[in-house]
Amino acid sequence: MSKHYKHISLPERREIYRLQGQGLNSRQIARILGRHTSSIYREVWRNTYRHEERDCGGYYPVTAQELAMQRRAKTRKLLRHDRLKNYIVAKLRAHWSPEQIAGYLRRVDAPGIRVCHETIYRHVYSDEGRTMGLYRHLFRCRKNRRRRFGRIARSLLIPFEHTIHARPGEVAAREVFGHWEGDLMIFERERGRSNVTSLVERKSRYVVLVKNDGRQSVPVLSGIGDRLGRLPAPARRTITFDRGVEFLRYPVLREKIGLVSYFCDPRSPWQKGAIENANARLRRFLPRETDIGSLSQADMERVCEIANTTPRKCLGYFTPKEVFKAHLQETDEPLPLAV
Repeated sequence: MSKHYKHISLPERREIYRLQGQGLNSRQIARILGRHTSSIYREVWRNTYRHEERDCGGYYPVTAQELAMQRRAKTRKLLRHDRLKNYIVAKLRAHWSPEQIAGYLRRVDAPGIRVCHETIYRHVYSDEGRTMGLYRHLFRCRKNRRRRFGRIARSLLIPFEHTIHARPGEVAAREVFGHWEGDLMIFERERGRSNVTSLVERKSRYVVLVKNDGRQSVPVLSGIGDRLGRLPAPARRTITFDRGVEFLRYPVLREKIGLVSYFCDPRSPWQKGAIENANARLRRFLPRETDIGSLSQADMERVCEIANTTPRKCLGYFTPKEVFKAHLQETDEPLPLAV
């Protein structure tokens, strides 16, 4: 018999029904299923359908499954603890993910309020959660979970020494601070030509956003140089792009701030997974239908502040801002005025 108890499944309930039909008792059924006799006895007693007319009652597998699920639904943790449920709903509305909420509760070690992230997801997609629209506060804002699909990147001829295959191994391993990834967030054409450059530091997951008036390469790269140029040299070593034409003039970055550029293979956005993940998170604040032309750089900074002050599982539930500042303090150069 297994060390860890598992709830009786629907196939087991069908087997119980079949064996009962053969006249076997609970002890014999338990021996066949590898269960404790008490487990089979409780299963039959709890999940037997009873009616005023004795002939209408009995143990039926599908009915037993429904009765068991209803009983478990009534004992869900978030339904039994209103204070915990209200706390989780508040954090979801503050743009925390279920994993971040669960991890933060484990980190602070608050007695009696720990919860698994899957419990939070089940509540989000429960009838109550759907009525409250909690799924709208998840990163992807989808009513149902879907598979991930990669987008098709444009091609750009790049010398081998600037391809991702020539990039130092320390970048992929996230061993050294100061390696960035960049991308361009595009919006609906009807909203104008404005777009946003998104940047993320690989080790700390610190996010930077720069608003652009168009997609010309020199202005886009100059905006990156102006923003990252405020940081000390150890905080801006390399940057990885896809092969979009907006990054065609990449030597500008090396001439301006000494930033070495590398490029993914064609149609391989997964090779810069940090910025792809960051963009997915940022889309909840900047969806494609956003009128970027009506927003200012200050608005971009406010979005960054939300992203950079939210705890991350990959950082041990510290925030990107905390980790980024800690690495900056390790450098010998003076810190920038604003991080």
